Amino acid sequence: MWKIGNVSLRNRIVAAPLAGISNPVYRKMMHEYGAALAVSEMISDKALHYRSRKTYDMCRIIDGEHPVSLQLFGSDPDTMAEAAQYLTENTSCDIIDINMGCPVPKVVKGHAGSWLMQDPELAARIVKAVVEHTNRPVTVKIRAGWDSNHINCAEFAARMEEAGAAAIAVHGRTKAQLYEGTSNPEYIRMVKEAVSVPVIGNGDIRTVEDAQRMFAYTGCDAVMIGRGLLGRPFFLTELDHALRGEAYTMPSYEERLDLALEYARQLCAYEGENTGMRMMRSMAAWYLAGMPHSAKYRNELSTVSTYEDMVRIMDSCRAKLREVQAL
Repeated sequence: MWKIGNVSLRNRIVAAPLAGISNPVYRKMMHEYGAALAVSEMISDKALHYRSRKTYDMCRIIDGEHPVSLQLFGSDPDTMAEAAQYLTENTSCDIIDINMGCPVPKVVKGHAGSWLMQDPELAARIVKAVVEHTNRPVTVKIRAGWDSNHINCAEFAARMEEAGAAAIAVHGRTKAQLYEGTSNPEYIRMVKEAVSVPVIGNGDIRTVEDAQRMFAYTGCDAVMIGRGLLGRPFFLTELDHALRGEAYTMPSYEERLDLALEYARQLCAYEGENTGMRMMRSMAAWYLAGMPHSAKYRNELSTVSTYEDMVRIMDSCRAKLREVQAL
């Protein structure tokens, strides 16, 4: 067990925020599979300021997803403070995270996300303002730096700690890399040596061995996993067992189909069938990754509109699996 501020976490695994995916149902599922903490997708401070109903909906939290961190992004200390106060007074979030690592152009153009790594002074003012307007621990997610010529993660992290950050999550890529190339654990190690608050290592963790190497090389307090969980939330369980020295049997292909259907069922119950199935279209295909003859079913799932249709497609895929196994 470890802590971020006054929040106790049962293991050293964090489910990363994923745009358009990390809704309450997803976050609850991450906890069920073994994550100690789940982080929401980015919430705009300006959208909260202008009372966007859609953004208010993004702040929803359901039973079973605690501890949960709601992630803010923005570039104005005043509206970031206002947003933090809103989350504190109107949600049951356990932690407030500030995204200073997102490399997406529309975020960077607004001088938010990874743009802030170019302006440590402004970034520190934002952290200080948020800390002063909430009683929840405040964390910061950063990247290695703007590009390979401007690696400033260690100094930047130290400034964020000085401003009041209770933990730092580090993605081992630069902003210029976006999601290409490889994540460099050396930068995470540098941050760990520069601060005294917990450090969460992020980037290219898709296997137990990846996580173990991250811990061993960087000395980080936890690992954060994002894209490595798409279609395989059971990886959390596998890693949790491995960290406790316990064996784990991966689910079969047919069991993965059942997992996808259960996720779709919960999404439909929470969001309504129309929205739930629209959100499920891309996610469903991930569950079929690696399955023989699955291309046809992945294509069909990309346009599915009802839960009943998804059941039909999964049943067809299941029948094909059994046919192949019988050969």
